[in-house]
Amino acid sequence: MLCERSRFVLQGLKCRRTFATVSTAAEKVFSDTNSAAFLAAAGNLNSVPQLHGSPEVVVTGRANVGKSTLFNTVLGRKTLLHTSSKAGRTRELNFYRVGKEPGKLVMVDAPGYGARGKREWGELFDGYLETRKQLKRVYILFNAKHGLNETDSLMLQHLSQYLISKAGTQPFTLQSVITKVDLVPSNQLAATIARMKKDIFAAAPLCLPPLLTSCEMDPPFGIDKLRKNIAGACGLA
Repeated sequence: MLCERSRFVLQGLKCRRTFATVSTAAEKVFSDTNSAAFLAAAGNLNSVPQLHGSPEVVVTGRANVGKSTLFNTVLGRKTLLHTSSKAGRTRELNFYRVGKEPGKLVMVDAPGYGARGKREWGELFDGYLETRKQLKRVYILFNAKHGLNETDSLMLQHLSQYLISKAGTQPFTLQSVITKVDLVPSNQLAATIARMKKDIFAAAPLCLPPLLTSCEMDPPFGIDKLRKNIAGACGLA
């Protein structure tokens, strides 16, 4: 049962309830869940909206890593993003406002990469990374049950190329997120997370240490800390 798995995960993480507390500033950013809204979809760079320069974060991950579910949970909505068991459903850059108009920040849902990904999706994503001045952080998701594969490592290496500009500055940061931690047996969780951390660092030394999440637990695990992380990346916490 899910509640039993949830209890095992919390024991394995040796985590207390206070682990999920967030700053008042971060709470305010995500408090009005009804105001979260879809803004625009961009299938090419020419259609990427300007959106008044609000700070942005973009979320990517291998197909079926749980990206849409995580998005909905962070935004406090159940169906703002359509979730599907079919890989590769997201085919554009989709922009979502957080907070009442004009919004406090923008979250961008990027097409998944991997076997179901397409070259034109990668070109769109790379062009966005290269030109989006208001981009503050890229979040890359990994499924705790599956760990990292070669494609994930290559994606981390690819993203690392954008972390330092030719001028020697860092235009945005890279944050790893491990999803679905409830699916890993408690007696394997510590070793699984340690192995994933090692693999992430080996592929992308500048990537920030992973945040652990589960959207299926009640309440969802790690989401408040992720919200604080997003707000902090955007200078709002």
